[in-house]
Amino acid sequence: MKLFKKIQLAALALVVGLASCEKTDNLPYYAKGTATVLSASATTIAATAADSNKTAVVFSWTSPLYSTDSSSYKYVLQIDSAGRNFSKANSIEINAVRSYSLIAKDLNTMLLNYGFEFNKQYSVDVRVISSYRNNNEQYNSNVVTLKVTPYKIPPKVVLPASGKLFIVGDATQGGWSNPVPVPSQELSRIDETTFGGVFNLFGSASYLILPENGQWGKYSVAKGDLAGLWEGGDFGSELRDNFPAPPVDGWYKLVFDFQKGKFKVSSSVALPDSIYTIGDATAGGWDNVNSNTTLKAQYLTRVSPWVFEGTQTLTGGANVKFISQVSKWQPQFGKGSKDGELGYNYGGGNDPGTISVPSSGTYKIQVNFYTMTYTLTKQ
Repeated sequence: MKLFKKIQLAALALVVGLASCEKTDNLPYYAKGTATVLSASATTIAATAADSNKTAVVFSWTSPLYSTDSSSYKYVLQIDSAGRNFSKANSIEINAVRSYSLIAKDLNTMLLNYGFEFNKQYSVDVRVISSYRNNNEQYNSNVVTLKVTPYKIPPKVVLPASGKLFIVGDATQGGWSNPVPVPSQELSRIDETTFGGVFNLFGSASYLILPENGQWGKYSVAKGDLAGLWEGGDFGSELRDNFPAPPVDGWYKLVFDFQKGKFKVSSSVALPDSIYTIGDATAGGWDNVNSNTTLKAQYLTRVSPWVFEGTQTLTGGANVKFISQVSKWQPQFGKGSKDGELGYNYGGGNDPGTISVPSSGTYKIQVNFYTMTYTLTKQ
């Protein structure tokens, strides 16, 4: 009996062994795909607000020819400001189909988010990345460059009907007294939808922005205790909370962008009470003494809390700087790291560079402490 069982086991092993030696069919081979070729229905796009819901451009591309059904293909359409190598691209995922229609308002939103200005032409790059659904075997298409012009849209926050803005609060020098002192607590209109100013603020306090001095209608924030909100964020009309002030006392530049509904706060230099032009390009020369009556006559008029202007005769091939007080060299203002940039020394630092006057004549001089720039414009 035992011998019979051994014979059976041996026979079974032989059968299994023979079966394992049989040659199987070759496994299937799947060829790799190829990069798609992208094209656009238009390469110059200048839509208007009336076109917002219309198709601005249609992108289409060839098949990557993967060795599976096209329903398993994935495409990512990427759009970015030209020359950035798609480092900040808007990405749109598309499955199976090989085209995408982009409507004007979606394109316009992308362009404005890049910081592009209204009605000004820019270049953007577009490409398609193809792959399987699991992202295997990715290929980048060719890059198509479009010339695009953003169109104007209504601002996110309604502009003040007065065309003016004022700052009030215990963060300001005037406190919560309303009406506020002007012009020291009035903002300037920088452009159609932007207001700004430079103010000496008290730290760890708060403020509001008023569209009408003496009234309590306000621009404010939704949640004033958000971490870091003092540096900037979203604002709107008649929201619940005050703007939080910076944590420490000091001079700060405030910018309110109604188009985007954003505000920004950054450190600034102290505003001088007066500005005089000094230098060998002026009649008063470099003689910074109280007895120099010519120097005292070379003052610039304060046309806003942070802008000084004047018209003076200057000598070409010579230089100027600006001081805030006759007989004192600080604060001192001049050329920064490049022409037009206002450098400064309030004491203890390096003096700014001199400003070269290219040719003799009468010049309109402007010193702007909001933009930290200077201009000499020959008349």
